Amino acid sequence: MALEIDAKNAAATGDAGTIGKAKAKENKNHNNNNNAPAAGEKNLVNGSSAATKKKGKKNRNKSPPQNAVEAEASAALSNGHSENGDAADANANVLAEKGEGVAAGAVVGDGAEGGASAEGAVAEGDAAAAGEDVDLDALHDIGITVNISSPGTDVLSVQLSSMELVQEIHQLLMDREETCHRTCFSLQLDNVTLDNFAELKTIESLEQGSTIRVVEEPYTMREARIHVRHVRDLLKNLDPADAYNGIDCTSLTYLNTITQGDLLDKKRTRPDSVDCTPPDYVTPGVREPPLLPLHPNIKNAKGPQALKVLTTSAWNPPPGPRKLHGDLMYLYVVTMEDKRFHISACSKGFYINQSTDECFNPKPDNPSHLSHSLIDLLSHISPSFRRAFQAIQKRRTMRHAFERVATPYQVYQWAAPQLEHTVDAIRAEDAFSSKLGYEEHIPGQTRDWNEELQTTRELPRKTLPERLLRERAIFKVHGDFVTAATRGAMAVIDGNVLAINPGEDAKMQMFIWNNIFFSLGFDVRDHYKELGGDHAAFVAPRYDLHGVRVYNAVDIEGLYTLGTVVIDYRGYRVTAQSIIPGILEREQEQSVVYGSIDFGKTVLSHPKYLELLRQAGKHLKILPHSVLNERDEPVELCSSVECKGIIGNDGRHYILDLLRTFPPDVNFLKLQDVQLSKELTEMGFPIEHRHKLCCLRQELLEAFIEDRYVTFIRIAAVHLQQLNAKKQAATANAEKELPAIAEKQEEPNEEQPEKTEEQPAEKEESKPTPSETKSAEAMVNAIREAQSNVAVSNEVQAAEVVKRACAAVGSLKEKEFDFRFNPDVFSPGIRHVDGPDGGVQSLAKQKRLVQDAAEFLVLKQIPAFIKEHMAHSSPPIDGQSLTESLHSHGINVRYLGKVIKMLGQMPRMDYLHRIAILEIIVRATKHIYYTYMQSTEPLHLSAAISHFLNCLLTTGPVNPAVSSDELHKKQPRNNSGKHNKHKAAKASKPQAAAAQNGNATAAGSGGAGATTSGATSSNSDWTLVTPRSLWQQIRKEVKAYWNWELDCDSIESAGAKYGLLRISLLRAFCLKVGIQVLLREYNFESKHKPTFGDDDIVNVFPVVKHISPRATDAYNFYTTGQAKIQQGMLKEGYELISEALNLLNNVFGAMHQENDSCLRMLARLSYLLGDAQDALAIQQRAVIMSERVNGIDHPSTILEYTHLSLYSFANGHVGMSLKLLYRARYLLVLICGEDHPEVALIDSNISLILHALGEYELSLRFIEHALKLNLKYFGNKAMHVAVSYHLMARIQSCMGDFRSALNNEKETYSIYKSQLGEKHEKTRESAECLRLLTHEAVALQRKMNDIYSNGKLTSDLPPIHITPPSMGSVLEMLNTINGILFVHISQKDIVKVRSEIEKHLKTNTDENDVPDESEITSALKTIVAAVNNNDNASETEQPKDEASAAGTPTQLTNGSEESTATVSS
Repeated sequence: MALEIDAKNAAATGDAGTIGKAKAKENKNHNNNNNAPAAGEKNLVNGSSAATKKKGKKNRNKSPPQNAVEAEASAALSNGHSENGDAADANANVLAEKGEGVAAGAVVGDGAEGGASAEGAVAEGDAAAAGEDVDLDALHDIGITVNISSPGTDVLSVQLSSMELVQEIHQLLMDREETCHRTCFSLQLDNVTLDNFAELKTIESLEQGSTIRVVEEPYTMREARIHVRHVRDLLKNLDPADAYNGIDCTSLTYLNTITQGDLLDKKRTRPDSVDCTPPDYVTPGVREPPLLPLHPNIKNAKGPQALKVLTTSAWNPPPGPRKLHGDLMYLYVVTMEDKRFHISACSKGFYINQSTDECFNPKPDNPSHLSHSLIDLLSHISPSFRRAFQAIQKRRTMRHAFERVATPYQVYQWAAPQLEHTVDAIRAEDAFSSKLGYEEHIPGQTRDWNEELQTTRELPRKTLPERLLRERAIFKVHGDFVTAATRGAMAVIDGNVLAINPGEDAKMQMFIWNNIFFSLGFDVRDHYKELGGDHAAFVAPRYDLHGVRVYNAVDIEGLYTLGTVVIDYRGYRVTAQSIIPGILEREQEQSVVYGSIDFGKTVLSHPKYLELLRQAGKHLKILPHSVLNERDEPVELCSSVECKGIIGNDGRHYILDLLRTFPPDVNFLKLQDVQLSKELTEMGFPIEHRHKLCCLRQELLEAFIEDRYVTFIRIAAVHLQQLNAKKQAATANAEKELPAIAEKQEEPNEEQPEKTEEQPAEKEESKPTPSETKSAEAMVNAIREAQSNVAVSNEVQAAEVVKRACAAVGSLKEKEFDFRFNPDVFSPGIRHVDGPDGGVQSLAKQKRLVQDAAEFLVLKQIPAFIKEHMAHSSPPIDGQSLTESLHSHGINVRYLGKVIKMLGQMPRMDYLHRIAILEIIVRATKHIYYTYMQSTEPLHLSAAISHFLNCLLTTGPVNPAVSSDELHKKQPRNNSGKHNKHKAAKASKPQAAAAQNGNATAAGSGGAGATTSGATSSNSDWTLVTPRSLWQQIRKEVKAYWNWELDCDSIESAGAKYGLLRISLLRAFCLKVGIQVLLREYNFESKHKPTFGDDDIVNVFPVVKHISPRATDAYNFYTTGQAKIQQGMLKEGYELISEALNLLNNVFGAMHQENDSCLRMLARLSYLLGDAQDALAIQQRAVIMSERVNGIDHPSTILEYTHLSLYSFANGHVGMSLKLLYRARYLLVLICGEDHPEVALIDSNISLILHALGEYELSLRFIEHALKLNLKYFGNKAMHVAVSYHLMARIQSCMGDFRSALNNEKETYSIYKSQLGEKHEKTRESAECLRLLTHEAVALQRKMNDIYSNGKLTSDLPPIHITPPSMGSVLEMLNTINGILFVHISQKDIVKVRSEIEKHLKTNTDENDVPDESEITSALKTIVAAVNNNDNASETEQPKDEASAAGTPTQLTNGSEESTATVSS
């Protein structure tokens, strides 16, 4: 933060020369993270960066000259003080887009032609996406090579793009090994200093081959501090401590540890030189996987130590006389040789002075070693520093660029090794400086978050470049806001911020820190008394955040929401919001001009709000409705009553309290006048929930409306046909068209609902692809045409058709399809204006609709969810992926109990059942844990958390680590301490009762804020929890919240009954509540001492919920690209998706989850298009990115690892691909155990590769395990199973066990025969295989008999003829099980593939075996066969198109595009 502020300051004060240095500080902040890679990557990714530069910038052609744009952006952003800083910052970054692309650009292709091809794609894509004409000539960007000479190093030659800023040369130099120790310099061309913010093309005298000189500038106090900070960052660059402590947006990645260096530099390995023995914890049959391998290579992660101490000296600041001699600051250094030095910084640089620890003598020492760079000085005085620094530098520059960039949001690790705590003055200064770093040096002090968040939303968005600028600005400000809010919330809970109402009870306190408003999740003024008290107050912020998300996504101009972040930390829920200007000066009653502050007693409305909300309501399906106010006057609203409109002092229209944006969920409300249908009451609905805020999800409403629309069309079509039967001639065409369309609609695509004229085609999660919109339009047109045709003869009948169809589906309007929801329809205390029966305003109709939607969730969506997962095509791996999948179907997690009941009846869904039960246990435990934490003193946090984990995960002894007398001593000071003031407050009734129970964390008080206060309770309640009491509470909680019976009363019975792994439960729980445990092996069975001691709790982290801004243009490119791929146009798809990646880089910078999905897709496409090397390079980046952005053990990281292993095998890195699979398998088993369909896939892959290496016994163990799982999850007639049997037969025949091989191949044959028929090629292949095996078995038997009949063993057994499989055939099988088909290959490509295969076989077979012609031709044959699609191209359980060949996800965020395995061996 500090640095970014510096940068602003520099910009604001016009000190352009310095901004580069401030920014370049190893780019610790979000704000700059994107410039860094830009600089470094030119060298890291590919030499020819200029050609493949960012496509985003080409659109600058329309923009005014650069400075004008800058000025404009400043004008847009500056509104008050700190914004000017920001504007410059925004320019620095937004205009720096140009450089950022390189990482992505490299994907496009090699060198110039790649650039050109994508250029075409972007033109076409743009025109499609935005309806703009793109001027192609102006898009080309010229590369230019310049020489840079800096003091003391050789001349560097760098290739730059004419679009870049001079600023980026600064970045480049600060990242290069030879020049990284300079921070304070300017760049000069022909003795003229260059302006940092000028684009290179605007500098007249700069041409190909010019030399730019680096000139050292004199230091100022600020520059000296920046320099010291940069040196410290360089020295601790390799240290993972920041990533473990969760600061500065650093995170871990282990790919290069696992592959022992960069994959792309590896030479191909010969199969016999590979060590392929899997570690014990990877072989099938592992019970509890160990924890340590999760973080490999902890020992030497840090790199060598260069200095013992480098801190600012205690003699600072320089006294007056020394200031006048030019002293800026003093440093203190202890070298590894144990020498102590005091160093002065002056404008010329750094020198050693004569001070000691006791005596101040600032005169230069003799020799003083004056150097402009601190690193040069330290290298003079300490040889070991010089050596260590070189080693660190070498390792730093070897790391992949993606390992060094900051991530957009902080990723926390749930396990960490014991980190040694070192002396670090800069860290200390950051932690304790009252402001955030150097803020006192800035004009304007703290940032005005609200102003920044709202001005970025107001930026223009007409053209693509404008939208990119706007989305980038929104994303950056949002990222900074989330970081600041998280820091503030932790400070609030840690008692580091003074409340704005310090006199009140601790629960009621509110805080302002750094211009952000913080409130705690307690029901303070009985606001939620009717709705469920503290429980309602706890969930309200989350629902409010949902509301903010959807209104932001709709993005109506003129309607503003607050920046909102919800943070759970140490058991408290904190809401952080930006502050509406002027709200603090007046009472809320005066400010609200729309909505109600007392739940509908007094209601206000406002014409401007009605207009804005009506626009938004169209997209969100919210029905405008009228309610009566206290004077019985009808007041019109376009949102729920709770939604408040406040006009800020800045004149903007803000809406807040959006917790009831969507209609209520009647299945969880006990209402007098509502009768649920019979099916629902039989299932036990309505279930009374703890709070009355349950709402339906937006995804559900969309699915529901879609479902109704399909029915509507179908009914209308039927009626029309009946009419048309009478009037055959007139409407023949409509008749043909409609039934066809109705059928097409039978199975609507879940993710991308069709749009019609009444349903605006803009939607939060997904936009229909052009093809779908067309089909919808065709239908609508058909109906219109039919209507007009019929109308000629009989208007009444046509209207009647539509009317009947409307009535049948329950539309709000009689004569047109209209589905909108009234969110207030069941709110108590609100008096509605009831319209005439059958009209839109009819209350009965509105209520009916909300009930229907809730019923649709249970009767249609939950079964649909389960049915979708029956194919196991991309199975959830942990609770988080399960939750995401439920949400995408519109199912709330409170339905988890129902989902578990349904899954329990399906043995083939066993793994999902287990994941769901683990999730329900974790969530129930979280409720209990939060209450438990709130009643714990800060003194005992680690003891309390470790005690809780012991109770949850072990059955051994759990004696809490605090003795009782120690606790009694604490009693009297119970009232001191900020958060404990309320402990002695009067206990509310249920809480007092709970406290008298002796077990103060009674399940009834789950949720936050039910802090058990009261005279009887002391802060030692946590010592009373035992494993039994905790599990009883968990059972109660599961029953109360999810209405599901969890029948286990300890972790052991849970393990025995549901097969849960303790380590998986530990991981899930730590991630859910933000605990970091020590990385060591835990013995959960320990009978003598507790498993967790208080030293095992390393840290607690905040769990942060916020909105992720989206990149709309990138999203459109991505979906268009997917549509192309589904039509089999892989090349076009590839280009569109690379373009999407470029736009994502433009908006989000180099690191982001969505960039990761794009990279994975591009790698997959490269592989399908036959470029395995490119696929490897792209996938490697996808893996590193997923580890950094999602976490090292996140499900999508596992997926990335499996893909990477396939590509590395295809590139001949056989040993590598095994290591990657072992890692993927270990992570998978750690998260969800061995019993999972994904494990079967990984095991088949491992088995195949081991088989290729001749490790038959090992290979057999893996394939047996895979077969067992495939039989369990796919049934004994599935293709997966046939392939597993076939692989087993192959391995056994290689081992010489022909009898077993025959039996297994027979199984394969029978499956193929029953599923595909005798004639099918597969069946014939299998029959041929059987014939060969029989032949071999007979031959072997003969030889054996021969030996016996001769009476003695002849010394040389005749060799059994076993051919090890060729690498080509193994790769082909790998492609098969991973669901990859090669499609559309031209003759030219075949020749290329042929030479590839020859090369491949040459490198992979031993020197003496020359690959025989037949192998090559057979490999080619399969490829050609797949191309001609002579029906061996794709058979699986479900009909298959090329889409699944490319494995396309339907949604950008979907993440996994594993397609069902396709058999074409």
